[in-house]
Amino acid sequence: MADVAACLVGKRVLVLGGAGVSTESGIPDYRGPKSSKTPRNPMRFQQFVGSEGARRRYWARSFVGWGRVADARPNAAHRALARLETVSSTTGGQLTGLVTQNVDGLHQAAGSRRVLELHGSLAAVRCLGCRALSSRRLLQRRLLELNPEVTAYPLELAPDGDAEAGDLEAGFRVPPCPMCGGVLKPDVVFFGENVPKARVLRAYELLGQAEVLLVVGSSLTVFSGYRFVVQAVKEGKPVVILNQGETRGDAAASVKLEGRLGELLPNLTERLIR
Repeated sequence: MADVAACLVGKRVLVLGGAGVSTESGIPDYRGPKSSKTPRNPMRFQQFVGSEGARRRYWARSFVGWGRVADARPNAAHRALARLETVSSTTGGQLTGLVTQNVDGLHQAAGSRRVLELHGSLAAVRCLGCRALSSRRLLQRRLLELNPEVTAYPLELAPDGDAEAGDLEAGFRVPPCPMCGGVLKPDVVFFGENVPKARVLRAYELLGQAEVLLVVGSSLTVFSGYRFVVQAVKEGKPVVILNQGETRGDAAASVKLEGRLGELLPNLTERLIR
């Protein structure tokens, strides 16, 4: 931990966060050491837009899994990052921002303000027709009105608010956009869908303002996150990785530390403050 702190103290730091930050809040990831051994087939963008059956299946699974995501609370790792943002000016350094690959909103709930949600947010729903943005909580109420027989939580929650819905999927009813009657989609980036260009450029801008890239809780398997490690190396900036398990960026890391983020990040924050 001393090596990690030495890389960060007095420096401008960009944090790149992944699913591992939220696992201790009860939200599983796809590739972590504690992720389910059951194969997961996440919804792909082309499936969702091209098939009414796929959309029905997605919303049925999301409906039964949403409650656990909505009820999740920040853990010690989220709180440590929020605290680091608050006190960074007193440590001689500064967080230029927190780019998160998560869609659960727990960083903001913990108090972080400089958050860029790379993959969007499950708390919002967007119409693919008129592009109107609405609340996921409001949609949950509409889904319940149309499917009053579906009330139980799933036995097993999957990543990104997904869950096994079993036989409920076939007859599940999904409301249209209340504005134009169009197709509703969670305001998140699906597999096979591009992160909006403006969002990527903003993340690169935050990296450009930083002297160090700190990766926390990400396997970096998906290029949407790994690209920032590639860019940091290109710019000659140190990459520090805290994660439970191997990552795609390990070879590029100046320092790598493995362990529970709920222990590592509070420890790191205390060292930097001292």
